[in-house]
Amino acid sequence: MAESSDKLINMEGNKLSHSLSYQENTSADIKRMKKRFLQKDGSCNVYFKHIFGEWESYVTDIFTTLVDIKWRHMFVIFSLSYILSWLFFGLVFWLIALQHGDLSPDDEIKPCVDNVHSFTGAFLFSLETQTTIGYGSRCVTEECSSAILTVVLQSVLGCIIDTFIIGAALAKMATARKRAQTIRFSYYATIGLRDGKLCLMWRVGDFRPNHMVEGTVRAQVLRYVEDKVGRMTMEYKDLKLLSDQIIVATPVTIVHEINQDSPLYDLDRKTLANDNFEILVTFVYIGDSTGTSHQSRSSYVPREILWGYRFNDVLQLKKKYYKVNCLQFEETTEVYAPYCSAKHLDRKEQEYTTFEKANDGEPGTSSSGVRVRSCSADAFITHCEISEGSPQMTKQANEVELPYEKALVTLSRISMESQI
Repeated sequence: MAESSDKLINMEGNKLSHSLSYQENTSADIKRMKKRFLQKDGSCNVYFKHIFGEWESYVTDIFTTLVDIKWRHMFVIFSLSYILSWLFFGLVFWLIALQHGDLSPDDEIKPCVDNVHSFTGAFLFSLETQTTIGYGSRCVTEECSSAILTVVLQSVLGCIIDTFIIGAALAKMATARKRAQTIRFSYYATIGLRDGKLCLMWRVGDFRPNHMVEGTVRAQVLRYVEDKVGRMTMEYKDLKLLSDQIIVATPVTIVHEINQDSPLYDLDRKTLANDNFEILVTFVYIGDSTGTSHQSRSSYVPREILWGYRFNDVLQLKKKYYKVNCLQFEETTEVYAPYCSAKHLDRKEQEYTTFEKANDGEPGTSSSGVRVRSCSADAFITHCEISEGSPQMTKQANEVELPYEKALVTLSRISMESQI
């Protein structure tokens, strides 16, 4: 009995430890998957570690490295490139003077460089030579060919440093990062009905007086997929937009219709809240001031997607111009929308269309001659939600006579349109 009780205790302990470890692993996976890949400001949440030949790649492409580094680091490199070159050639001139004997107070020896009697004097002569100051008190003589050759090398190297450092600074000032900050994406995306179809929508706007010439919008759904071995891989799927070529003279609402080709076709409101994915949006455009290409990025996670909302109007027509109310750029209004997925909504439309054809011979026409929009998603909102909530109510509704059901659908559509 004691042995059996010990075995039971060990089995229970193993189960408990296994469940605890499973919970820890699950929570760790969820925590790992909840971290967003692209921040709202467009920066990627990616850190590279143990890169093979990292410093070699940076040094090989030193110009791009200088353009990408921060301004404080650029200023340090800018200053050190000149100071170190002055010190190096000052040391060379001091060694030439020391070898020639110019540092001794003997007036009979003609020096290689006039008025250079210490390292300080050699450093000042190096600075004056590279910066072409030329005070006149220190100058190289024809006594030493090595001093003349050093002056030539320093002049050439000084021109190279000027070209390289100043060119990198100008290229850094002309980068697209500051211009990209004036392109703004809406903080939230919305899902709602548009022309009877469920659509994913977000806004993009340019808040500078000089707008860009042309822009292209792209959106992708990023999911973390775990294979059979347990490794996490990233899966990208493109979202087809109704219009991807835009000119943002005014804020534009980007629309993705959730249809059979959409990765969001099976998502309803409840599934969206519990799902784990990220929508990456990019906007590539050409600025009219510089003619250079720029890119702005942002992303949306499920908690930043509002179901059953639409964006408020920002454009107002005046007598002589169009007025953009920027205060309404982020504002949304709650509207009536079905909680079911677009797939379920389309299936209900097909069922009702088939039902009408079988009874009337022509879809959308009632016995009284009044035509109803039967192939529109907004006419099936109530029918869809009833069928999800109660199968019994769906069965009873199917047993009701056809004129009553059509009247119910018509009233539902009118009520919904009045709310919108």
